[in-house]
Formats: sequence, C-alpha cells, structure tokens
Amino acid sequence: MRYEVKAVLSGQGTVHLELEANSEEEARLQVTEQGGMVLSVRRSFSGFSLKSNTHFPLVHFSQELLSLQTAGLSLVESIETLLEKEQDTGNRKIIQNILDRLYEGITFSQTLEEHPRAFPPLYIATIRASERTGDLPEALTRFISYQTQMDFVRKKLVGASIYPVLLLVVGFLVSIFLLVFVVPKFSAIYDDMGSELPWLSLLLIKWGHFVDERGWELAIATGTVISMIVYFVTRPTFRANLLRLLWRIPAVGEHMRVYQLARFYKTLGMLLRGGIPITQALQMVSGLLQSHFRPKVEAAAKHIREGKTISNAMEQEGLTTAVGNRMLRVGERTGQMGDMMERIGNFHDEEIARWVEWTTKLIEPLLMAIIGIVIGGIIILMYMPIFELAGSIN
Repeated sequence: MRYEVKAVLSGQGTVHLELEANSEEEARLQVTEQGGMVLSVRRSFSGFSLKSNTHFPLVHFSQELLSLQTAGLSLVESIETLLEKEQDTGNRKIIQNILDRLYEGITFSQTLEEHPRAFPPLYIATIRASERTGDLPEALTRFISYQTQMDFVRKKLVGASIYPVLLLVVGFLVSIFLLVFVVPKFSAIYDDMGSELPWLSLLLIKWGHFVDERGWELAIATGTVISMIVYFVTRPTFRANLLRLLWRIPAVGEHMRVYQLARFYKTLGMLLRGGIPITQALQMVSGLLQSHFRPKVEAAAKHIREGKTISNAMEQEGLTTAVGNRMLRVGERTGQMGDMMERIGNFHDEEIARWVEWTTKLIEPLLMAIIGIVIGGIIILMYMPIFELAGSIN
C-alpha cells in the first residue's frame, strides 16, 4: 500500500513523501528512522480513485529534458520548452509550478519535492546530487537507464505470467460452463434410464439436478464466496501473510530474495554513481525492499559507519550472494563501487530471467494437461451413460 506522509526532515524542512508500507505504523517508522518527525499520514487511494488521475510520465519527461540540456539550453529554458509542448492539463500544472519556483530562485530538487506523486525520492536525490557536481545531463542519463532496466524486468515478469493465468481462467470458465449449463441438460435426459451407471456419473447427474433446482441459491452463494475472497485478498495482512508463505518455499523464496537484491544493488549503484555517500544511499534504498530486509540494511549501514568494508557488511547481514560478494570486493579494490553494484544487479536480473523462462516452460504444459484432464473427465462422465446404453443394446 502507498501512504502520503507529511513530515519534517532535517535540512529539508516540511516535505511530502509517498511511501510503500504494509501499514500506517510502518510508514511512520520509515520516516522516524530517517530522523524525521511525522506530521500526518493518510492512505493513498490513487489506484482506486474515481477521479481522473493521470500518471506523470517521468521517464519521458526526463528524456526530453536530457535532450534539451544536451542541446545547450539552460534549465529554465528547457522547462519552458516542455511546458509549451505539454498537452495534458495535470502535467502542465506540475511543470508550470516547477517553472514558477525556478523563477523564484528555488533549486530544481526543492521544486520537485513539492510533487511527491510525480517525482519519487530516488529521482529527487539524484537531481540533488547533480546540483553539487553541476552535471544534470549525466544524472538524467543514469536515472533513465536505471528506470528503463527496472521497467523491462517488471514487464518481463508480468508478460511471463500472462499466458499461465489466461490458461487457468479459460479452463475455469469452460469447466463452470459445463457444470452449470451442459450437465443439467444431460441429467434431464438420463432421468428415465434404468441402467446402472458409474458412481462418478451418478454424482455428476445429481449435481445437474441440484443446479437445475437451486440455481439461484447456488449463484448467490457463489457470489458471496467470491466477494469474501476478493475482500480478504485486498487486505494488507493477507498479502503480507502470503508473501511470508512464499518466502518460506525454498525454490521460490530464494529467487524472490535474488530479485530483491537485484533491485537493491541497481538502485544503490545509481545513487553511488551520483555522488551520494553509501550510508545515506542505504537509508534511501531500504524503503524499496520488503519489510524483513530493512533491519538488515540498517545493520549493514551501521557496520560501514563503524569502519567495516562494504563487502563484509553486506555478507554479514546476508545482503549478497557468493558471486555478488566477490564482485563487491573487486569494486572495493578498483574504487568503482557504483559501477560494480549495477553489474551485480544486472547479473541477478539475468539469473531471474532464466529462472522465469524455465519455470514458464514447465508450468504451461502442466497447466494444459491439468485443464485437459478436468474438462475431458467431465465430458467422459457425461457421455458414460450413452456408452453404457450402447453396450446394453449390443
């Protein structure tokens, strides 16, 4: 769930944040762990709002801004150009506000903080780091590359799950159609048959009679059960318990851990390349991870402040793999820790992609076989009385 938090942070004053958390208490805890004071917290219902809420095209905005900056325009001139070409009313309002604040002499990162829905904390931190170095195009290039890679991995995971889900839905609908509409017709035909039938066929025929006699009651009960399932699935406690259950499955939990580490190292590498200190970067990245990872990240940051190397701190808290730890040590020797962390993230992404591809190839034929057995079994049981009748005639 997403929460909108109004808080006071040292060095930044009053800010509006948008955080991912399982509860309001967890959102408050994320702010207090950063040394801030929470003023108000409210649930963000942007995904279910009845009002029109256009998503700000952050990557597209950054790409156009990068092109204008590379062409030699100043920041104000670039924002003016983007404002002139923008057609969406909501996006125009955001860009106009940014331009007005720049006219007042406010820094670019501070103007972006006023729009937490459009600009996430990582983006703002990247821009703030570029203001110290004076290289905004390089910061935009890093963020665009990072976000493009993250979106690619996310789309690949979603794309891999579409076909299995479609198979399940189609198989379920076909089975429901047979049980609700076809079986009752056949059961009416078999009423006067005196031949002995297999008990599964008799059970199917009794089901057909039940649907025919109490169809409306069955429909109401089914609707009630589906509504209850949807209600419980949308509860944060249910999702949290489901995630904990998945983490306990050895094969699935380990790959979920690797996926989290890939996101962790990619984001951390981008921030380090932008000039943000490792301890501050760890504090910012912890909010992107699952809740049980966050204490480990905080402990790793504490170890680093105490003088331990990054590789030792990550290994001690279980925030790396065998290959990732070796790459971290190479990064410490070469001094290219940001680049090395991004390589670790890419390596783990490739590992996850191979696992998803293998799992998809395994699950798809299994689902097709199960659906075929269920639908074929229903049809065979429906026609079994006809086979019995034909045998008795012969």
